[in-house]
Amino acid sequence: MAKAKFSASHSAVEAILTAAIPLFAQAGFSGVAMRQVAQAVGISIATLYHHFPDKSTLYLKTIEATFADKAEGMAAVLAETGTPEQRLQKFVLRFTEMMSQDSYFRRLLQRELLDGDETRLRLLASQVFKAQFLNIAKLAQELAPGCDPHLMAISIAGLVLFHLEMTPLRQFLPGGCPEHNQPDIIARHVTALLLGGVPCCGNK
Repeated sequence: MAKAKFSASHSAVEAILTAAIPLFAQAGFSGVAMRQVAQAVGISIATLYHHFPDKSTLYLKTIEATFADKAEGMAAVLAETGTPEQRLQKFVLRFTEMMSQDSYFRRLLQRELLDGDETRLRLLASQVFKAQFLNIAKLAQELAPGCDPHLMAISIAGLVLFHLEMTPLRQFLPGGCPEHNQPDIIARHVTALLLGGVPCCGNK
């Protein structure tokens, strides 16, 4: 069936991952069956298992696929020349833009954190996020040599992600306004916090 539907193996894999991303984002790892993925792609369950031996492998590859373009964009920005402060500003803006445009990835990440499955989290940390996390930690160390680079890297990513995850609620809180949803506004605010602390937030 796969031969009739796809001209090459990589086409089949791409179609499977494309179908799996929204399914896992909406229902999580335990809420999706391999048969559902096969039906969404229009292939047999045997064909699906030919490309992915088990659901854990498919799930990991799904998250890798959603993160791949972000990892590439992050690496490109962090490799640019400039002062650490300039590189942070560019990175935060690019990271905010990419994350704001991909609700599937944010949902997948949220579900993993809520599920707390140690085996999957270890795999995600080592096989998906480690390289870019180390790049962010390296920049953090350049920015603040006396600070813990791990905590700084978490803060850089976390400030952006939390602003985006709070979007449905923020609009109903006092002072909330539509412009707070704009990636450039969020990025400028986060950068000011990271570089100057609370007093700098009022600077225009």
